[in-house]
Amino acid sequence: MEFNRTTIRTLSMLGQRGAFGTALTEIAKENPRIIALSADLCTTSGLDRFKNAFPERVINVGIAEQNMIGVAAGMSTLGNIPFATTFANFASLRSCEQMRHFMGYMKENIKIVGFGGGFAMGMFGITHYGLEDISSIRAIPNLTIISPADCLETAKATIAAAQFNGPVYLRLTGIMNHPIVYKEDYEFVVGKAVKLLAGTDIAIFATGGMVHQSLQAAKQLEEQGISCSVTNIHTIKPIDLEAIHGALNAKLIVSVEEHSTMGGLGSAISEVLAGLQHKPPQLQIGVTNEYLPAGSYDYMLEQYKLTHHHISNKIHQRIKELI
Repeated sequence: MEFNRTTIRTLSMLGQRGAFGTALTEIAKENPRIIALSADLCTTSGLDRFKNAFPERVINVGIAEQNMIGVAAGMSTLGNIPFATTFANFASLRSCEQMRHFMGYMKENIKIVGFGGGFAMGMFGITHYGLEDISSIRAIPNLTIISPADCLETAKATIAAAQFNGPVYLRLTGIMNHPIVYKEDYEFVVGKAVKLLAGTDIAIFATGGMVHQSLQAAKQLEEQGISCSVTNIHTIKPIDLEAIHGALNAKLIVSVEEHSTMGGLGSAISEVLAGLQHKPPQLQIGVTNEYLPAGSYDYMLEQYKLTHHHISNKIHQRIKELI
């Protein structure tokens, strides 16, 4: 699949779910082992293109997410590469035991695509928000967790997941017209973070849609004389230890995620830092431990103070406390 500027803009317009469906359709042309499964959400999962191209390779199990993981496991034992799709919270909470058994314990080559991570489902509300999915499954052994920053990275992560031998959870968030982080093609490597901006004072580690917000926040802080690096942690597990160790000379390490601050990216980083004798303080920015009233995607980011203005203000305030 070729990624030029036109393709990147098109994928951005489609959003992460559309980018996933587009990429899966393209790679399935070359790999007949790829199968798509849906819990009665083919269109919502971005699978319309795939279904039109390969109707015989789509399995709709109905509203039965737990069973879908079992079916995917069976398909995997036959040598197929199943991509099972549903809402992030349904996959990680409703099907957590099945993920633990078939993916963690049995190590079946299943790819779970959890869409609607964070606040992507907008007015659908808390019942459809994926705010605890990473923390729910991060403790499961042998499970790789990927959270793409934009739609190009979503497509590349889909390709990488298909080629990866082992269980993968691909977390998708955001809405259509997703902000572009990567304007040019680049090398995507599972488990290898990408430093997008160099800086000396603050080390910002972000994932998913918060990568774009963090880049904007870094620009604001630069205008205030505060130099920030921004690193895209697209793979939450296994986390890139080298990237975190490379930030130990910063005055402050910041994690930014559209996920609960309990058990997500910030917690993963703090677990690394806890084993080190000398390390800078850490600021965790994410979803606070509360359920606020539902609204549009942009409204929810504002309400939980996850826009770049709030991120830069939180970092600036923390710096003042450290002086």
